[in-house]
Amino acid sequence: MKTKNKLNAAVLAACAAMLTQSAFAAEPADNTFVNPDWANSAWYVGGSLGQSRATIDKERIQRSLTANGATLTSFSTDERDLGFKLFAGKQINQYVSVEAGYVDLGKFSVASTTSGNGVFHGQAGFRGVNLDLVGQLPLTQRLSLLGRAGMQYAHTNTSFSGNELASVTNPHASTNKLNAKLGLGLEYKLSEALAMRAEVERYRVNDAVGNRGDVDLASLSLVYKLGRPASRPYVAAPQPLVVSEARADVAPAPMPAPTPAPVSEKVSFAAEALFDFDKAVVKPEGKVALDEMLGKLQGMDTEVMIAVGNTDSVGSGAYNDKLSLRRADAVKAYLVSKGLDPARLYTEGKGESQPVAPNTTAEGRARNRRVTIEVVGTRTISR
Repeated sequence: MKTKNKLNAAVLAACAAMLTQSAFAAEPADNTFVNPDWANSAWYVGGSLGQSRATIDKERIQRSLTANGATLTSFSTDERDLGFKLFAGKQINQYVSVEAGYVDLGKFSVASTTSGNGVFHGQAGFRGVNLDLVGQLPLTQRLSLLGRAGMQYAHTNTSFSGNELASVTNPHASTNKLNAKLGLGLEYKLSEALAMRAEVERYRVNDAVGNRGDVDLASLSLVYKLGRPASRPYVAAPQPLVVSEARADVAPAPMPAPTPAPVSEKVSFAAEALFDFDKAVVKPEGKVALDEMLGKLQGMDTEVMIAVGNTDSVGSGAYNDKLSLRRADAVKAYLVSKGLDPARLYTEGKGESQPVAPNTTAEGRARNRRVTIEVVGTRTISR
């Protein structure tokens, strides 16, 4: 491998290692997604490494080499090289971000010999900066389809050597050109802060001697989002305290014996308080919250308990229906493990069909990601 390629690979590998180490250092031990909507407005940085491929105009070069009657005795091209990117961006919303970066597409070469001991060598290298508009279409809560369109300002170095340079006016030429670029790929969220991308991009380039063509870059990227907020602990809603005022001039009525009173109690948990992002396994903090709820039910003869799972509108409707039901079932399984009768516990998954707030804002989506538990029974009330 070329010395430059080794250096590029080493630099990008070091950047990727730093990004990975920083991301996991920032994650709590259980890698909890405590605030998925934060990522929709975060700044991010990243690096990409991949293979670039250029299309060399072989026919044009061969025609110029044989124009004086010479015959080609050998002809070879090197149209592939190592490419890399370093970039930073700003997420505008869930679907759109703006991204700027530096890209090195590598170097590409041609070598040939002709009759009469003719020799011709040529090489072109491309590097520059870019500004892209990146669109994201969520397929699930973790997986998104990426599309990008933008402009790149590329610097091209072209050099030629040998004794067959009759068609070359400048053996060492360079140019700077502004051209378009496009890309398509996938992004998978490894955690709330760290994601991996697989992309294919096409760069329009000029080779400094009158040729215009394309260089394609297929790459893998690590993306790290900055400024992750701290975890929000679950706080149970305070219970109102009602105090009745006694009158001194009225004799108190005799206290009746306590009688069972029918009651219906409902509590709603934020999904992030019970589960990791895109998961349906009750996490330790969630078990503490459910234990607190069970403690408040002491003294109640439970007749029916219903756990209803709800989601926001991110992801497909079918996926959200299944996720909400799996979460409700997970809550039921934990409550059964604490001694409740499974025959009196019911579950429902409503998916995104019953929002309590608009899904157009981060706050609204957070309110819609919830598990509601309703308990119906009788309680003996001391008076």
